[in-house]
Amino acid sequence: MSIDRRDFIKIAGITALSGAGGFSVLDKMLGEGLIEASETATEATSKKRWGMVIDVSKFKTEEDYKKVIEACHRTHNVPDLGNPKDEIKWIWTDTFEHTFPGQETDYMAESMKHKPFLMLCNHCEKPPCVRVCPTKATFKRPDGIVMMDYHRCIGCRFCMAACPFGARSFNWKDPRPALKSVNAEYPTRTKGVVEKCNFCADRIDKGLLPACVEASNGAMLFGDLNDPDSEVRKALGSHYAIRRKNELGTRPSVYYIIGGKENA
Repeated sequence: MSIDRRDFIKIAGITALSGAGGFSVLDKMLGEGLIEASETATEATSKKRWGMVIDVSKFKTEEDYKKVIEACHRTHNVPDLGNPKDEIKWIWTDTFEHTFPGQETDYMAESMKHKPFLMLCNHCEKPPCVRVCPTKATFKRPDGIVMMDYHRCIGCRFCMAACPFGARSFNWKDPRPALKSVNAEYPTRTKGVVEKCNFCADRIDKGLLPACVEASNGAMLFGDLNDPDSEVRKALGSHYAIRRKNELGTRPSVYYIIGGKENA
């Protein structure tokens, strides 16, 4: 993400007024998250760009989906509030029509029309949610993961309006009483904040796979899209895959394999 004109003027003004001291002010702003580190020249590029590949053909039963969803929600203390109105979801399923609107045809196999497809935050290369967040509570890491800082979130829900994938949920009530158990390694949330999938950034930073991928028994792959030797790149190079709403230009990092091998 390139720095915008408003932030450029802000930084230039600080530097001009403070001389060499302007850089210490800039460092403070970066440390407090007022400016994203990814917006500076020193971190304009990243060696890694994390991505996910979902092989639709390997999800055979309802239990296959359930294991993946439960692993995610258990790991991140996602509550089950018991009704769609208040639902908090990080990963869920829907039909082809709602997952890939505009790509269905009159001649599709009935099995494909009604098959469940997993959906989650797409961790877009150009995430509109980041652009509209007034407090930088939503930000993109240099490795491409779109993150949430719950302490910065003011509940304005601009990010929810900007996300074309419906990947965010708002806590209309305190979610903590609805938790059956609490994973102490991940923070619980409070009323009035937005939340979503974070690609298990906390696990990735420890060298682990995302919880959903680990529970998928090979149906989901995760890795570095910039590495041609990674599992995700090899899968994308040998299979036909699509992304959700690709025409919008947000460049999702989640791919779906919906057919056999490319050259089969």
